[in-house]
Amino acid sequence: MKIISKSLCFFLFIVAINIECYSQKIVKDIQKRGELRVGMSGDQPPFAMLSREDQLIGYEVQLAELLAEAMGVELKIIEIPFSELLVSLQERKVDVVMSGMTITTERNMKVAFVGPYILSGKSILTKSSTLAAVKNASDMNKAEVKLVALKGSTSESFVNKQIPNASLSAVANYNDAVKMLREGEADALIADYPVCAYSVMRYPDDDFVTLNQPMTIEPIGIALPPDDPLLKNIVSNFFSQLQLTGILQQMEQQWFKTGSWLLQVK
Repeated sequence: MKIISKSLCFFLFIVAINIECYSQKIVKDIQKRGELRVGMSGDQPPFAMLSREDQLIGYEVQLAELLAEAMGVELKIIEIPFSELLVSLQERKVDVVMSGMTITTERNMKVAFVGPYILSGKSILTKSSTLAAVKNASDMNKAEVKLVALKGSTSESFVNKQIPNASLSAVANYNDAVKMLREGEADALIADYPVCAYSVMRYPDDDFVTLNQPMTIEPIGIALPPDDPLLKNIVSNFFSQLQLTGILQQMEQQWFKTGSWLLQVK
């Protein structure tokens, strides 16, 4: 009996060591590379967008820069279509994902999340005064209403669940969605409120309007691999420090409350 107990204890000890080593593997890989790979779509203003100098700027770009700096490594932003971001994280092509991503239970069952670092909500971008006056999603639930949303996003899921009778086009990026609105191929874009508000400011001659209040409340956070608790702990503490020092609030003011950065956008 004692022999069995000793063998079992030895086995559990070895397993514990392996788990501990594996659970820190991603952090060790980041340190070895000297580089933090952050996946983002790069076309979700004001979270991330291209500047006139062909450089990515935005709220999450700045967050990624600060995180890499805090970890003492270089930042490498990898642009990936939104619908492929979580797959890229699961396949270890990126270390974390920052891309205006809503924390949902469905996503959380596949990857870990830290946050939220900002609250968003579903809104619409449209030229129609009628659609701009809707009180809830059911007001758009008509076959003749043509909607567009980002493929693989919670906006696409929102339309499928709440506005199933409307015609929906799922596109790879917001540039294509706005183009459809400008050319009359869609009546409204369903997207997070910051994206809609940005587009109103970005295209003043298009008579775009958005809702005064979002239709939903959505927590936005950073997605991480589920099997490295040390990385999650590092990122969680990092955001806590940003919040306690007021830096997160300053960034929110800069990117979501003012349009001072609009002149930098390509």
